[in-house]
This record gives sequence, structure tokens and C-alpha cells, in this order.
Amino acid sequence: MATNPPKNNARKGAVRGRSQTFNPKTKRYVKRDTSTGKFMDVKQDGTKFKGVRTER
Repeated sequence: MATNPPKNNARKGAVRGRSQTFNPKTKRYVKRDTSTGKFMDVKQDGTKFKGVRTER
């Protein structure tokens, strides 16, 4: 028998193929694709992305 999906649509575990790093010039976090190395997105409020691994 199948189970019902979760009510809150919450992700379990980390996002794969993504990483984030802090840009000191803009004081914001930037999300990167780990396979290509291209920058994907910038977080506007200055906090970290949820579930995305942080680079050093």
C-alpha cells in the first residue's frame, strides 16, 4: 500500500549539486552549481540558503 506524501512538503537532507559561498564585497551569499562552477543565485536578505552546503 502506498503512503501519503508529507503535509508540509519539507525536504529531508541537503540539496545535491549545489554549494554556497559568502561574497564579502556585496555581503551576500551566492549559490553555485558544483558541476559547472557557475553562479546561480544571490540571496537578497544576507542570510544563508537553506539546505545548501557552504564552501570555505
